[in-house]
Parts: sequence; structure tokens; C-alpha cells
Amino acid sequence: MSREIVVLGAGMVGVSVAWHLVRQGHAVTLVDRREPGRETSFGNAGIIQREAVRPYAFPRDLGTLLRVLPNREVDIRYRPTGMLGAASPLLQYWHNSGGSRYRKIVPEYASLIMRCLETHGPMIEAAGAESLVRRDGWLELYHTEAAFQDRIKDARENRERFGVEFEVLDAAGLYAKEPHLKKGLVGAIHWTQPWTVADPGALVQAYAEHFREQGGRFLQAEVKAVEKAGAGWKVTTDSETLEAQQVVVAMGPWSGKLMAKLGQPVPLFVKRGYHMHYASADENAHLNHWIMDAETGFLLEPMRAGIRLTTGAELADLEAPPRFKQLKAAEAAARRIYPLGERRDPEPWKGARPCLPDMKPIIGPAPGQEGLWLAFGHGHQGFTLGPVTGLLLSQMMAGETPEVDMAPFSATRF
Repeated sequence: MSREIVVLGAGMVGVSVAWHLVRQGHAVTLVDRREPGRETSFGNAGIIQREAVRPYAFPRDLGTLLRVLPNREVDIRYRPTGMLGAASPLLQYWHNSGGSRYRKIVPEYASLIMRCLETHGPMIEAAGAESLVRRDGWLELYHTEAAFQDRIKDARENRERFGVEFEVLDAAGLYAKEPHLKKGLVGAIHWTQPWTVADPGALVQAYAEHFREQGGRFLQAEVKAVEKAGAGWKVTTDSETLEAQQVVVAMGPWSGKLMAKLGQPVPLFVKRGYHMHYASADENAHLNHWIMDAETGFLLEPMRAGIRLTTGAELADLEAPPRFKQLKAAEAAARRIYPLGERRDPEPWKGARPCLPDMKPIIGPAPGQEGLWLAFGHGHQGFTLGPVTGLLLSQMMAGETPEVDMAPFSATRF
């Protein structure tokens, strides 16, 4: 039975939800203040990460904590005000980052990651977006043998438990694949399953365009209010008022503010990040793969706009003004392994990853709010998990039994 549905948020998650719902025959309006794929989904590393079966945990060992404390690292930085503002969820996140709690979270989280390729694939094909996608994996680089061997051990366990595929490259094997990297690296793990995307924002836009071709409507507008209206919902924007039987909140890092207004606060916090595009200093140099310097905490990706450098996480308030020292430090480190040339963007890009204390997203109905559905909190993996989220949520909204046990992703856990 067709229903009027409004989806709030046109990042990868919101677009994917809307795409699946319109294919079920519903009248779907997708709302965002910007064009699809122009916020968090625009600025990520562009990897559909089939290998990422373990969510990003906070460091718990004393050595790492002491390393991070001076606040000069590339992989993680913090602002005291941001830490204080999110003190409770950050403390819960830290507790969930080890021991039996983390061991329980991993298979639940992996149940989504393991379906990322099979759910992106049909959307890529339907949207005619094959030219954006490569299927040759990416490389995780190491400077020290000890860290390299520890990671190989983890990779082997992930292969046994979750079907992760990879190839171990010694230094000679690495430089055979990437001859323009500077010498001194001991090796790399080649994650062979993931797909890489040369323009992440363009992939979201392609999905959104196919959503419109199927009869979906996109409204570019600022959401002012969401409220119950009889048996349905009313969404007030700065351009028009929408009425619908059901509403989906998929606003990424902005979802927490809306949920608080609806009287259902969630412990959402953000990890911010930055990127910049570069030319190669040597016109004969090029990257053949997306690469990550695992021990330093940055990625280089050969994208349409140039070589994108993405930083690690910055713990700060969502709307705090940018600070570019982390990007500057990442750039200096990147130049030590690859001949980066001049910057191509007028200014760095800044975005925010929406995170929850147990590292898992909320996917499902809002407690006690009939017709209100939630899809946010995907942390580092919204780009990877958008399509599987859309599929599972659309199954729930249709009253079907989802392909995955959705209890671990229920909002009631908070």
C-alpha cells in the first residue's frame, strides 16, 4: 500500500533510504538544505569498506593515551570544550572500546558491513554510476614491522570470522604496486574486496537522480519543525509545509538536535575531519590505489579533483570553527611518503561524522512515536552503510522481517 513518506537528510544514508522506499511504490519526498551528497557524504575517503568489520574503538592503552594527550597527532585531536560537551557519550564510548563489551559489538556491527557491496552494487548499476567505481581494493601501509605483524594477525582473524579477503605485501610487493611511494615502508595489507569511488559526492548525486527518475521528489529547503499531526506528521520548512504518514530522520550529525526537539534526546556526538586536494609534485608520479598510512592516521586517494588527503578525527563541537593544524600536520606527513604538489582547493573542506557511544547506528522506529523512523549515527561508515541501511529500514517500514537482526540497532538501547 502506497504511503506518503518524508525523508529528512540527503546524504548517503537518507538518499539510500528514499531510493528503497520509492521502489516499494511510496510517494517519497527527500528534504535537505543542500543538494544531495554535499555535506558529510561529500568529504569522506570514498571507500566502500567491506573489510571494516570492526568499528573504530577509542585507545585504551596507556602508551597511546600519552601519545594523544599533547594534542599534536594526525590521527586524533581534540578541543577541551568539545570533550566537555560530549563527556558522557565519550566516556561510554571509551567503556565500549574494549573487553567483553567490544567483543559483543563487533559481530553486530559486522552484520551490516558484510552486506555493503551487495547493496551498493544494484544501486550503482541502476544509477549508471559504474564510471565512478573501482573494484581493486586499497592499501594499508606500515612503517614498522611490529605494527605490521599485529595488523596481519587481526586481518587473519577477520578473514576466518567475517570473510574478509586480503593480500599481505612485503616492501618489494608494495613498491611494485606503488612505485612512486618514497622508500622506507616495510609493507602493506592490500584489502582486495572494497570498492573505491573517485567522487563520493557524485555517487550520492547519481543515486539521488535515479530516485527522482523513479518518481521521487527532492525538496531543497531548511527544516524548521517536525511535529505530530493527527495520525501522521507535519514537516515545516522555510519554503513549504509537508504532510506525511511517516517521517524518516536521516540527518547525520544534525539528527541529535532534531531528536532533542522531539523530546527524544540521543547521545550523539561528532568526530570531525578535514580534506584537501593536491596535484603531484612530479608529473610522472601517480597513485594506483587509495592508500592509508596506518601508523600516522591519514589517507591519500586519487580522485577526480586531484589527490585527496583526509585527516583522522577531531573531537570538537559540531559547529565549532575549523582549525587546520591537523590537516597541516597530515600534509607534512604525507609529503614524507609521496610527492604531493600544490593545493588545488581554495580552502580545506570540513565535515563531521555522527557517532554513538556503542559505535553502532540507530536504525528503526522511534520509541513511542508511531510513524517516525530513525537512520543515523553511522560514525565513520555512513558512505559504506547507506544502501544496507536503506534496504533494512524499508523492510521494517513494510512490516517485513529484515535480513539482519535489528535489535542491536534499536533506539531503545539508549
